[in-house]
Amino acid sequence: MSSGRLTHSALRLLDRLAEKVLVPEPGPAHQRIGRRGEEDAYFHLRKLGYVMVARNYRSPRQRGEIDLIGWEKDVLCFIEVKTRTSHEVKPAEAAVDRDKQRDLAAVAREYLRRIPPSCQWRFDVVSVYYEGHSSQPEFEVFQNAFRVA
Repeated sequence: MSSGRLTHSALRLLDRLAEKVLVPEPGPAHQRIGRRGEEDAYFHLRKLGYVMVARNYRSPRQRGEIDLIGWEKDVLCFIEVKTRTSHEVKPAEAAVDRDKQRDLAAVAREYLRRIPPSCQWRFDVVSVYYEGHSSQPEFEVFQNAFRVA
């Protein structure tokens, strides 16, 4: 078993144990599901070859945050994760509207100030679905999901 799979399996086991033993996390259920989706997306992208460099990146000068930042080969990817428990309403990736894209771009510009200017970069969106009571998520990765001027 590879190190990444072993780590992911250990975290899932600890999550299940925590559900039975610990007091539930505060906050609404949709926030807990969102955090779980980000965690699962992180491991899924690593399996796809992304090298992650930041999680929940915030800038002191801009509002919003970027869920994940990672390298996919030689391209820096700013990744927004959207999690849903059903396909019934609108697709998860549709929640990344123009306002959200503008906020993500502003935070990404702050991050890009710290790295060489010739760096290639893009915005990816990952949709995570937990259908019914399934503990196994379904992923859709949209590379280069949108462009900003």
